[in-house]
Amino acid sequence: MEHVPPPAEELARLDRELAELDARRAQLLTRRAWLLAALRPPAPTAAPGWNPSAWGAPATGRPGAPAQPWGYVPPKQASAPRSAQNVLLTLGGLLLTVAAVAFTLVSWGSMGIGGRSAVLAAVTVGALAAPAVLLRRGLTATAEALAALALVLTLLDAYAVHAVAAPDTDGLGFTAVAAAVLAALWTAYGMALGKLHLPLPAAVVLAQWPLLFGAWAAGAPALVVGWALLATAVLDGAIALWGRNTGARITACVGGAVMAFSALMVGLALSATASGPLGALAPGALLLTAAAAALAGAWRAPRGFARAGGVVAGLATVAAAGGVPAAAVPEDWGVLAYLAAGLALTAVVRTRLPRNAALGVLVASAAVVAGALAGTVPGVAAVLLGPVTLLSDVWAGSPEGFRSALGSTLPWTGLAAAPVVLAVSAGLLGAAYRWWPSSARIAAPLIAREAPGSGGGPAGAPGAGTPEAGGAAAPGASGAPHGTGAPWYAGGASAARRRPSGAALRGAAGAGAAVLGWGALLLAGAVLDVPYAVAVAGETALVAGLLALAVRGTGSGREGSAAVPVTALAAALAGAASAGLLSLASEGASYAVFGALAALFAGAAVRAGAGVERAVFAVAATVGGTVLTGFAGRSLGLAPHEAAPLMLLVPALTVLFGARLRRNPVALPVELTGALGALVAVGLAVPDAPFLALVLALCGVLAAGAAVRPERRPVAAYLAAALFVLATWVRLAASGVSFPEAYTLPVTVPALVVGFLRRRKDPEASSWTAYGPGLAATLLPSLAVAWTDPDWQRPLLLGVAALVITLLGARYRLQALLLLGGAVLALDGLHELAPYVVQVAGALPRWLPPALAGLLLLVVGATYEQRLRDARRLKDALGRMR
Repeated sequence: MEHVPPPAEELARLDRELAELDARRAQLLTRRAWLLAALRPPAPTAAPGWNPSAWGAPATGRPGAPAQPWGYVPPKQASAPRSAQNVLLTLGGLLLTVAAVAFTLVSWGSMGIGGRSAVLAAVTVGALAAPAVLLRRGLTATAEALAALALVLTLLDAYAVHAVAAPDTDGLGFTAVAAAVLAALWTAYGMALGKLHLPLPAAVVLAQWPLLFGAWAAGAPALVVGWALLATAVLDGAIALWGRNTGARITACVGGAVMAFSALMVGLALSATASGPLGALAPGALLLTAAAAALAGAWRAPRGFARAGGVVAGLATVAAAGGVPAAAVPEDWGVLAYLAAGLALTAVVRTRLPRNAALGVLVASAAVVAGALAGTVPGVAAVLLGPVTLLSDVWAGSPEGFRSALGSTLPWTGLAAAPVVLAVSAGLLGAAYRWWPSSARIAAPLIAREAPGSGGGPAGAPGAGTPEAGGAAAPGASGAPHGTGAPWYAGGASAARRRPSGAALRGAAGAGAAVLGWGALLLAGAVLDVPYAVAVAGETALVAGLLALAVRGTGSGREGSAAVPVTALAAALAGAASAGLLSLASEGASYAVFGALAALFAGAAVRAGAGVERAVFAVAATVGGTVLTGFAGRSLGLAPHEAAPLMLLVPALTVLFGARLRRNPVALPVELTGALGALVAVGLAVPDAPFLALVLALCGVLAAGAAVRPERRPVAAYLAAALFVLATWVRLAASGVSFPEAYTLPVTVPALVVGFLRRRKDPEASSWTAYGPGLAATLLPSLAVAWTDPDWQRPLLLGVAALVITLLGARYRLQALLLLGGAVLALDGLHELAPYVVQVAGALPRWLPPALAGLLLLVVGATYEQRLRDARRLKDALGRMR
């Protein structure tokens, strides 16, 4: 009967056999590769510097070379002589270039006009004709080298002609003509020898200079120079769009960008410095022409270039359209003209411009608005942060105007238009938020059209929605006129995920409107220099309005409204801080503002729904109440340490408030804020020890009150005990007590007895709970005094007591006794041995401590695993203790 193994056993057997076969096959392949290398004839000695691997072929007999099939015959190294010939010819071309330059500059004057012309003509014609012959023989690299030589020779010919035939000709004018002639020559030469890569880019480089140098030579005004630069940029753009040579197109892109930028800078400078509207018309025409050229290029350019062209066109249009009215108004108000022109660019959404170019125009519009808003930032920052200077002189008296309270040196008269900029921007964003469906319908034509070549290549190239790309053809994509085609949302779910939703855009518009409107009102008060009382009341009223907006928007459920209440809340907090600082100039204003802010935030906390916003409102109200108690102490003429107990009023209210709210999410933030107020009170009382002990004791009472609640007991109970003990120590130190044991032992003994009774009743109770407070009440103060005690009796008695406690902890497996006693014993022993350690360390050589430290590290590193196991065992042993 045949035995059939179980499936698992049979599978394991098959895996073992397959692994053995793989190992055997690898051995055979390795042996075969070695035999092929042994049978192959040795390669000839390579020339110095020859590296076959650099050309992509493995060296013969190289270790690790891939094995070739059986019967493989390596090809003959026929390229070595050709490569040597290329190297020699290239070096020869370079030497000829050097010789030609030296001949032209040094030896030119020793020959007659005929000889000079004949030599230069012969050498130039030879250099121009040689690449054609070399290309037919396949020597492309040498042909390129000689073409470079020919380029240098033609430049030298132009220099020679000017130096001999026309020495009195203007240099700039002759250079312009020579550049034009050479550009035409090299264009024809590059088109005749299409395999050469250098001539056409060189022609493009030479074509950059004729118009510029010609205008410069003619002494033309700056506007004409700008037109020359723009015409050159247009020529470069045409080459970049319709040229066939890649190098020429890249060179044209770079040159066109430089020339266009220069032309725009010339036009912008002339428009900005025009003496009147009529003077700004001519630069405006230059800028508008540049915008039209950029749009014409963007119409057929790939996606990235189309968007860049739209940005350039938009910025040039703004500079042209805004420059004329800006020249007719005072300098401070000119920004409004540019802002209006930038906002007018948004009308591009209703045009037939391709989508990518239209997006570029919209980016330009956003950049103009952002630039106008950036000019208002210094003023708004001065209004918000300027009152910080009042902290150095609180309640010094009410200033006359708003600006004098800010302490800023900004030229406020130059910011007259800043509030208008903020208000206009806020109004437009608010209108977009309020009538969002209508705004979306206005932008629908832009959303529904796609620019040709939007897939990232030029027009007509296969893109993401074409059959050539492996996808379905978009409706209207084939044969459709410019400005039509597939909608942008036809890209599928992934494209939709990459674009912001309408709700997010609407929320951003509403948030921006709230922030900009608030900034406009703040800055308007500083620009108008309203009275101090009006400024304080106005800032407080703005905080109230922002809080109302935040409370109203919380939980409203409107589409896109999530960002509005959050932004309003953040602005309200910043405005509250600024208004509070501004009120510090006057005592009455301080009480009025902080009282109003506390009431406003408390009301907002009551009206707001449950969540983070409500907690923030409650915390802000608590902070306002804490500041008011501090003001009360200052008004009563109390010293800071005397006012510290008064500061605990708000923490006490927060404890009562937390007991009322219980597990409400708002309770914990409010109580933590109250705890921070108590910490401030402790800091104020530090200079006076008796008041510090009183404040610590009162804080302990508050912590004990919070510990009554089960959810706060794990933390508050320990905190209360620590505060009571600390208050006792501070009180004893303030009374000049030199023997704290007389006060701590009467507390320690009953505490230990109570702990012992509890352990008998509940053996599972922690030793920290039973014995920790009692032991700490005596050991820690005694240790603190022992470190400053010059006698030996106290350290000795303390060490003996700590030793006994440590041994008891080890005997009965009590964690608190072991750790507390061991720590006190170690610190006490360190205190006693410290003078001797210092004395020994001073007697040792300087190199010995580092050497011992290094040796210790080596030992620990060598036995790291054992030390780690020891640490784990120690941790487990401590964890098993009670």
